[in-house]
Amino acid sequence: MSNREQRTLSVPEGVAGERIDSALTRVLGLSRTAVVKLLEDGDIRTSGKAMAKSDRVSANQVIDVLMPAPINQDPIPLTPLEGLSIVYDDDAIVVIDKPVGCAAHPSPGWTGPTVVGALMAAGYSISTSGAAERQGIVHRLDVGTSGLMIVAKSDRAFTVLKDAFRNRTVDKIYHALIQGHMDPTTGTIDAPIDRHPKEDHRFAVVATGKDSITHYEVIEFYRGVSLAKVELETGRTHQIRVHFSALNHPLVGDTTYGADPVLAKSLEMRRPWLHAKELMFDHPITGEHLSFEAPYPADLTRSLALLSDAVLP
Repeated sequence: MSNREQRTLSVPEGVAGERIDSALTRVLGLSRTAVVKLLEDGDIRTSGKAMAKSDRVSANQVIDVLMPAPINQDPIPLTPLEGLSIVYDDDAIVVIDKPVGCAAHPSPGWTGPTVVGALMAAGYSISTSGAAERQGIVHRLDVGTSGLMIVAKSDRAFTVLKDAFRNRTVDKIYHALIQGHMDPTTGTIDAPIDRHPKEDHRFAVVATGKDSITHYEVIEFYRGVSLAKVELETGRTHQIRVHFSALNHPLVGDTTYGADPVLAKSLEMRRPWLHAKELMFDHPITGEHLSFEAPYPADLTRSLALLSDAVLP
């Protein structure tokens, strides 16, 4: 047990009223599975009493957490990552353009490349705040999503950026290729999201889920599909994919959420057509407003060319 860290935290107002498993997943940066295991083992307590996963937290409630041991005792694999581009770099942060097929950080069962490992292999110093395996990671993109990410290099930057994401002062704009033609062409999807009631690897729109808001604007029509600019007001796991699937307009290539596999094959898409295109935020140390944009990677560009050439069944 000597390698486990004891933490005492005060519940932020932003998660007040949530179930303890949901709240600590967000606050601690752990997976929901890890938090539930801590609860089952009696490692999460308030006023000396073990908490249950159905308990709800209140603002400023003091909670003691015996953090889990690191995923393993080996150092994070330092594997250089082909395709990872450095967009911006200073003493506090680094902004990257993440390629598809790369996870943000190590996790159980993932043996592929990670942003953390690639940056460390390149000699970058990363904040040690947060869970050991998630060093410097203040927000994530799915393995199958490309585009812009911020990584904190200093502990101060990590704290400020985590607060900025929690307070929704970071603007993230994605481009998504959606099956069908959206009507209306601009709108807001306001539908709560939580884990799928029967399939734990998926998420779904459910009445008891967390508030989830997605704004969209169609910027191009192709035969049978729409290219949309998407802005997240909230940042739930798989939010864009779940919201458009719930409207019967799944992302091209996203067979997990109901996309047409024949269309995906025609466009040579082997992942959801989703790219974190723009990122705007205030620098965590200087306060300077920063704005970045990342070009489409080759697979997304190729699929649009195929659409333009009308090479579809």
